[in-house]
Amino acid sequence: MRTVLVIGGTGTIGAAVAKELGARHRVLTAGRSSGDFRVAIEDIASLRALFDETGRVDDVVVACGALHVGPLKEMTEEQFRIGLDSKLMGQVNVALVAQHVLSDGGSITLTSGVDAHNPLRGCANTVTVNNGIEGFARGAAIELPRGLRINVVNPSLLEESAARFEALFHGFEPVSSARVARAYSRCVEGAESGKTYRVW
Repeated sequence: MRTVLVIGGTGTIGAAVAKELGARHRVLTAGRSSGDFRVAIEDIASLRALFDETGRVDDVVVACGALHVGPLKEMTEEQFRIGLDSKLMGQVNVALVAQHVLSDGGSITLTSGVDAHNPLRGCANTVTVNNGIEGFARGAAIELPRGLRINVVNPSLLEESAARFEALFHGFEPVSSARVARAYSRCVEGAESGKTYRVW
């Protein structure tokens, strides 16, 4: 049995991942305002404190991070930085800390999004951030020590969120959070590294 830390573990994806992996492993959850532990992924000191508090962890999954959606012609630098500082650098921060504290042979799983390869109107920030996450994982995979692995899950529009985001995702086939969770299981329990698993 492994110990898996799911950051964002009470969100739609995170809760599905916790349920999937919890059938076979010990799962801990963390979030800004909910879960077993509190953390702000934008703050690397907060992440260091989190891993000090959790004790030994074999694997970490990140299923959170803020983004900005809005027309490019109206976008400000501050708005664009929302995704850079939160979803991109927040997940990078997790990996930077986790590489030193995870058990040998452990794994890091990050989350991007379907628009990384299917740009949508109003999503210049999200397209940039999600591609950055996937690029970071490819680059980090060849340098991680001690048999550590890093992968990314790229989910499409979730069935559970379809009504809320339908205006952005016309023509996309929604996928269930349970199906998406199985891709995270593959990242944690599989053998590959530097991969992006698309669930579309």
